[in-house]
Amino acid sequence: MMADENNTSETPVVDNAGSTPTPSVEPTVAAETQSTETGAPTEQRGPRGGRGGRGGGGGGRDNRGGGGRGRDDRGRGRGRDDEGGDELIEKLVHINRVSKTVKGGKRFGFAALVVVGDGKGRVGFGHGKAREVPEAITKATAAAKKKMIRVPLKEGRTLHHDGKGHFGAGLVNVRSAPAGTGIIAGGPMRAVFESLGVADVVTKSIGTSNPYNMIRATFDALATQTSPKSVAQRRGKKVADLLGRGGASEAEAEAAAEAIAE
Repeated sequence: MMADENNTSETPVVDNAGSTPTPSVEPTVAAETQSTETGAPTEQRGPRGGRGGRGGGGGGRDNRGGGGRGRDDRGRGRGRDDEGGDELIEKLVHINRVSKTVKGGKRFGFAALVVVGDGKGRVGFGHGKAREVPEAITKATAAAKKKMIRVPLKEGRTLHHDGKGHFGAGLVNVRSAPAGTGIIAGGPMRAVFESLGVADVVTKSIGTSNPYNMIRATFDALATQTSPKSVAQRRGKKVADLLGRGGASEAEAEAAAEAIAE
């Protein structure tokens, strides 16, 4: 009976100094019990850091993926806003499949023609080539944004005067129109005036129907547009003096001069 009792009882551990015996407990169990009672965070287990790596900034893979991707996305969003500034109107005018002959055969790609404007008197065009259509459009849009021109508009809706443009075999005529006329233009020319912000205009294309030459001829006509304000500054006169030469009274000329907007 005594032998059985000795086998079932817990073996005391006595240190060298003869202190009171304490039961032997494994270190891992003691650490877990202490952290549970005191509320202290548990130790990180495993090479990935567990929950501590994701929440507390541990060195695990989850922390690298979550934090890095979030910062990159926010940076790209700000870059797009800074580059865009005002909202631009983008018009895809023409897409053509092109090829390049190389030693092994032909490499096919795409060429895109894009017109970009802010709808407030600024417009530009550009073209780009790439192996894929979206990349070609992106290149053309970037080229159009780099060479935008400003065109003075009368009352913010039409041109100040008639004009002609010429490029290669293309010849275009542009004319100002009264309110309610709309954009009377076809194909590539319509895209230019819609992006420019013109609401009333009458145009005619004579000669080639090549969209590249039509666009360049249209921009040649728009480059010659001037406003009464710029002419008056160049000649050292008042705007009312220039507008009153057509037989209008002085009061009408003053009112027309105040109504002119760049």
